[in-house]
Amino acid sequence: MRDKLHKILVVDDDPRMCELLSDILSEEGYSTKTSGNSLKALKTLKGEEFDVILTDLKMKGMDGMDLLEEAKQAAPFTPVIIMTAFGTIETAIKAMKMGAYDYVLKSDQTDGLILTVKKALEYRLLKKEIARLRKRMESEYQFHDLIGKSPSMKRVYETIEMIRGASCNILITGESGTGKELVAKAIHYHNDRKEGPFIAVNCAAIPDTLIESELFGYKKGAFTDATSDKKGLIFEADEGTLFLDEITEMPLTLQAKLLRVIEEKEVRPLGDTVSYPVDVRVISSSNREILPFIRDGKFREDLYYRLKVIEIELPPLRERREDIPLLIQHFIDTFGKKMKKKISGISGDALKALSDYSWPGNVRELENVIQRAMILSQQETLLPADFPDSIIGEKQKKDGHLLEKAVQERYAFDQLLKEYIKRLLIETGGNKTKVSEILGIDRKTLYRKMKE
Repeated sequence: MRDKLHKILVVDDDPRMCELLSDILSEEGYSTKTSGNSLKALKTLKGEEFDVILTDLKMKGMDGMDLLEEAKQAAPFTPVIIMTAFGTIETAIKAMKMGAYDYVLKSDQTDGLILTVKKALEYRLLKKEIARLRKRMESEYQFHDLIGKSPSMKRVYETIEMIRGASCNILITGESGTGKELVAKAIHYHNDRKEGPFIAVNCAAIPDTLIESELFGYKKGAFTDATSDKKGLIFEADEGTLFLDEITEMPLTLQAKLLRVIEEKEVRPLGDTVSYPVDVRVISSSNREILPFIRDGKFREDLYYRLKVIEIELPPLRERREDIPLLIQHFIDTFGKKMKKKISGISGDALKALSDYSWPGNVRELENVIQRAMILSQQETLLPADFPDSIIGEKQKKDGHLLEKAVQERYAFDQLLKEYIKRLLIETGGNKTKVSEILGIDRKTLYRKMKE
């Protein structure tokens, strides 16, 4: 009775085929509706919800590919299975690229068709679950531009929430690429200062000879090139937030002046004799331990404690692997919109490989890898072949190239199946029971395929 809930739309301009398929599916407990005209089928689809669409490829008027394109708009969660009497690998690849769930030959056994329909139903449930999780992620697992459901990320969210009404200075620590600037922005925009400016300064990117004038500004004539007054970045951040990235790279002489700004809440530009009041909250970050710098006399201890009223430590990505799928989907959605590419997700094999990788470059490295894969991918799903060998590994990369080779050498459908069975036999050490389970066929059918 459970399968009676599943409705299948069968489209074929051959009435006998419609009747045959309807009988086969009804015997399995599915509810079916048939249509001998693709235009009428599309009209039905727009007014009624179906769990699977089973359509012939070659039909008069709108063919199966055209119906597939329209169905993607009218019923985006409903998988489409393309049927044809004569199959080639080229047609199969085209159908899959256009978004078909699968491609079956009319000559296939009934068991094969039923198995494909069952898998399509599972795929539909998976797509709906992904959409539900994506919506949940936006509301529950995302804090401003921060993403993660791991306990360590939830602690970061809780800290940001607790300090939303305070203007104390904050030190953010963590490895490169963990998202320290994103946390700083989340703190700024989750605070009363959100209407004020957010000024970010990378202390390692500005030469020592320029960083003082950049931060504090100068009066006309303070030095040779000072042809006019210039406001420093501390002034620019007034009533807002000054984010000092890689704070350990700040010269000692400048550390003393920054300490004075924090303590006195005033700043004096180079060449000026007057100090000016300034209201700025300082958020600093470091990807290195600061205490060794203090011991070596390279960082002021008094400044350290002024900066570290609250400390937020960001964990490396390898310590919050449960966040990797969420981040991947976020980057796929983001780059998909920017690149205008219809890539909706990532295959299970590729996701497992990315989840197992150590990510020395953390979230920044993951973002770059997904961006690269999105540029290279020709499918609607990211596959192992879209990622570097250093992350995926040679074995999975080789598996990913099987389909590519099949397209290049124009394999017939049976030839592709032959190569796939051979690959599975090698990978399972000749375990025919395992191979038949992977293929979803019984051992008798496998033996016949092997003999062929």
